[in-house]
Amino acid sequence: MSFFGWKPYVSVAQRRRKAERAAAQARKKGLALSPVGGGRGAITKSFWGKAWCANLERYSDFSNRLPRGRAYVRNGSVIDLKIAQGEVQAQVVGSSVYNVAVSVASAPKKQWQAIGVDCAGSIDSLFELLQVRFSKCVMEGICSPPTGLCPTQREITF
Repeated sequence: MSFFGWKPYVSVAQRRRKAERAAAQARKKGLALSPVGGGRGAITKSFWGKAWCANLERYSDFSNRLPRGRAYVRNGSVIDLKIAQGEVQAQVVGSSVYNVAVSVASAPKKQWQAIGVDCAGSIDSLFELLQVRFSKCVMEGICSPPTGLCPTQREITF
């Protein structure tokens, strides 16, 4: 521990080596990991992923968490990622190996129904729907808080 109670800085290279060792140990124990590969550029490319990131960036409480999370993804520090209904769990290598869990409340049935009604007349064709290509109007309806599917700050817990 440092003077102010913070753990000492761990370089990206050290984190990568720690991540590789932790992943190797987990595999030896027979655990199936789903690592998130590092890389440059956008964290997500899908419309839905971009909408979620934009929604989270609106909340000031998450302003320091999102850049750190992106850095961890880009440098390969997320050695396991599990996504389930209403929850995301990850095993991350920072100054130590630790688990992170994020829970998101489900949208109420009335909200789902309202979105369906709003979007029903806006979808141009079944072919576009199957290709997940929606008009701008539909996308705004699906993604806009608080009536869309993106959660409010109160609906997210860590």
